Amino acid sequence: MTVSLTGYGRYLPDERLTGAEIADRSGIPEDVVVEKMGVREKRVCPPDAEHPSDMCVAAAEEALATADLDAADLDLVLYHGSEFKDYVVWSAAADIAERLGAEAAYATESYTLCAGAPIAIRQARAQLLTGDIDTALLVAASREEDLVDYGNEDSSFMFNFGSGASAMVLERGGGDRALAHVRESAAVTDGSFSRDVVMPGGGTRNPLSKETISTGAHALDVPDPKGMKERLAPVSLPNYLDVADRALERSGLDRTDIDFVALTHMKRSFHEQLLAELGLDPDADGYYLDEYGHVQSVDQVLALEEGLARGRVQPGDLVCFLAAGTGYTWAATVLRWRDR
Repeated sequence: MTVSLTGYGRYLPDERLTGAEIADRSGIPEDVVVEKMGVREKRVCPPDAEHPSDMCVAAAEEALATADLDAADLDLVLYHGSEFKDYVVWSAAADIAERLGAEAAYATESYTLCAGAPIAIRQARAQLLTGDIDTALLVAASREEDLVDYGNEDSSFMFNFGSGASAMVLERGGGDRALAHVRESAAVTDGSFSRDVVMPGGGTRNPLSKETISTGAHALDVPDPKGMKERLAPVSLPNYLDVADRALERSGLDRTDIDFVALTHMKRSFHEQLLAELGLDPDADGYYLDEYGHVQSVDQVLALEEGLARGRVQPGDLVCFLAAGTGYTWAATVLRWRDR
């Protein structure tokens, strides 16, 4: 039995924050923001509008239309986006299902931070293969840009955070409506990084209070940026390559079969190094998201859409969704774009 991607969609807010504006807010030179960090611009949401659930509904409507499917036909709505949502301790998935009219679906959530897309596909595919469900809608959104303190140099690697949403429809079978067939996945976690990126205030360890507000504890922070960088540098590239290789091997393939990589946004030099290690041309076999920044687990759909629009993804091509999220988890899922 085949599991197919039959539709996908995305949503991006209109408001933009440019690399020059990030430089002005942070004091980092503009050329460093644009060239090294790789942010020419990114999308951001106004404070009182375009909440994660709103963006997910818009992306989901586009995905369902592409799949020629009604929301009433869905068996599962899976939210795999940011935990920073409309409300704290709240099911965005249930709200999205209700607003779409997915009355027959159950709604649930899966969090792997920025590695969410390959893992959500893996989870849904497993259920589809067993026959537990026939159709699944995977939705994700992020506006973690709200949590970035541009005055905190320790968290500068998060200055690329942008806003947006994505949606994917997966079906058992899919027939002529299949855009791609989902192959295998792999993932690995190194939990030694689990406390390297945190928002100090608001949890059970440091509950909301006047003090947490006055001290700026409700922004993302990196307690030991130098130590994190020293420990992450030796393992990040090997782990990216490891999950890609294992997903390919489980699919009966290897690196030479990859035609396009939809990759998490990262600094430009590492993006180019990673694609080169996979034997790919960064300018032809991937897409660098420097006009979006990093939109958490939305990145893969953004890169895929740009790859298709530029002819970098062709019928029959093998596409690798490759991602990493703080915590730290690396994940890959392989898809074969359908021959037409």
